[in-house]
Amino acid sequence: MSELHPLLATRWSPLAFDPVAVLSDEDVGSLLEAARWAPSFANSQPWRFAVGRRDEETYKRILENLSTECQRWAGNASALIVAAHLDDAALPHAPYDLGQAVAHLTVQATALRLHVHQIADFDGDGLRSDLEMADDLRPSVVVAIGRLGDPAILPPDLRTWETALRTRASIAQLLVNQGSIT
Repeated sequence: MSELHPLLATRWSPLAFDPVAVLSDEDVGSLLEAARWAPSFANSQPWRFAVGRRDEETYKRILENLSTECQRWAGNASALIVAAHLDDAALPHAPYDLGQAVAHLTVQATALRLHVHQIADFDGDGLRSDLEMADDLRPSVVVAIGRLGDPAILPPDLRTWETALRTRASIAQLLVNQGSIT
């Protein structure tokens, strides 16, 4: 296997977050700064974020709009961040650009020894309403961030998922052509 940078190799999306760990202002600022410097089409930076830290009203509103399944574990994260993109015909790559910003945020989190779990199972209209988001914003993902917790705090079915071996498709499975890379 080709060498992978440790920040990428050690990144994973846990369900078990430390329920008492706190994200500092510096940590949140660092994560948002990483997202801010992500590449985007014509430097449009079409991403917007709503940040809620545990015990804040924004956090509670975000958590309430997650699926019941995700609420089972996400409520232990130190922060929940809604990542949204501008919905504008002049910015056709906005969803892709937002993905880049969230990826940069994720790598920065790993560098800070934080963990990120991206959540796509949520009520987007509920988030837009509860967070009073502008009509031209589309929530794309909720990012749970925090310190790694003990899997024992999870219900048995989630604990099994949490402790399973990580797997990935092979590079050969990902290639659409039959190039020489294996």
